[in-house]
Amino acid sequence: MSFPALFAIFVGLLMVLQWSFLLLTGKVTELKTEPVRITFHIVGEMVTALLLIIGGVGLWVHAGWGLFVYLIGGGMLLYTLIVSPGYYAQLRQWPFVIMFVILLLLLLVSLGIVL
Repeated sequence: MSFPALFAIFVGLLMVLQWSFLLLTGKVTELKTEPVRITFHIVGEMVTALLLIIGGVGLWVHAGWGLFVYLIGGGMLLYTLIVSPGYYAQLRQWPFVIMFVILLLLLLVSLGIVL
């Protein structure tokens, strides 16, 4: 189960780094226009990232709870990978849409390996 573990840890860390970068550089304009909605969104993404990292580590060390946590985080990631591309498609930022599609396919492969 090394691919699912590494995928989960990698994606979880990237989610934390992406949001940290966006927040630190002031690129989250929704904090001014929709502060409540974007705060809930960011918290949801951080919970997803945390569960992916914890689940990935659990899979890596073959902990009994690792699969359970990974599946919850993976389900949350699945939702994010379906919904988030719409934001970028609306802005016509197609490379980001393609990135989300690739991550979705990798997630499905990863879930297929663990199930």
